[in-house]
Amino acid sequence: MPRFDDVIGLEHSAEDRFLGAKSPDQAERMFGGFLIGQALVACQSTTETDRSVHSLHCYFLRPGDTSEHVEYTVSRIRNGRSFSHRQVVATQHGKDVFHMTCSFAIPSESPTFVGGIAPSVPPPHEIDYTYADFCRDQMPDPDYIRDVKNRPFEIKYINPPTRFEPSDTLENQLMWMRLNSEVSENPHVHDAGVAYLSDSTLIDHITLPHGKRWQDSDFDGTSLDHAMWFHQTVRADEWLLFDQKVEWTGDGRGMASGRIYTESGALAATCMQEGLMRF
Repeated sequence: MPRFDDVIGLEHSAEDRFLGAKSPDQAERMFGGFLIGQALVACQSTTETDRSVHSLHCYFLRPGDTSEHVEYTVSRIRNGRSFSHRQVVATQHGKDVFHMTCSFAIPSESPTFVGGIAPSVPPPHEIDYTYADFCRDQMPDPDYIRDVKNRPFEIKYINPPTRFEPSDTLENQLMWMRLNSEVSENPHVHDAGVAYLSDSTLIDHITLPHGKRWQDSDFDGTSLDHAMWFHQTVRADEWLLFDQKVEWTGDGRGMASGRIYTESGALAATCMQEGLMRF
């Protein structure tokens, strides 16, 4: 299994241009978290080290080709006294596959408030059922299972759905996740790690209210966009609780939200994602 530092590795090819390491996936479609993580590292490389990412917004334009490298071109939109803004375009075969805008800020003091506490769940050492197990049991796609197992993360599914029938009510999907390889001590790398993890499984659940699974043969879905807000820097190689909720489906799309907590219950990040839904 590859190390996360290697997965998001970049080669500086020209001013504000980078060539990313190849994706560890072998399926035709590239994992969105791979693009988010590499793109964020590219933007971090052009930003002052005293600033950390606090938000990013991105669009998945075309399926990435896992057999080829991705080239990232960063635009330095603005450098202010407290904030820096970057835009990055990822290309393959001369075409844009991914766009992202992100903002970096100097840390500052202010009163804190959290609108919702972390749900009460069993600790990670008491959970044995992995997301790979769920894919094996409920989503029998060998290519998808192979790629999930080959990514440098570990996901433990707390409450996997066992019944698939249309329902107006759906409990939040809960799972523990972390990078499972050695990670640099650089906090910016851990920010990229959390961004990488945030794309894991989030959009998969928009099918559940309709009694479907993401990998059903009569369903076609893909991520369209992804937004994320970082509330504090945490270690991505320590267990994080991902609390996921299906917000809405309709008009051929579905939207899900996610809140990422540390094992002690601190809110680390919030994310939203919209995906294509075609049955």
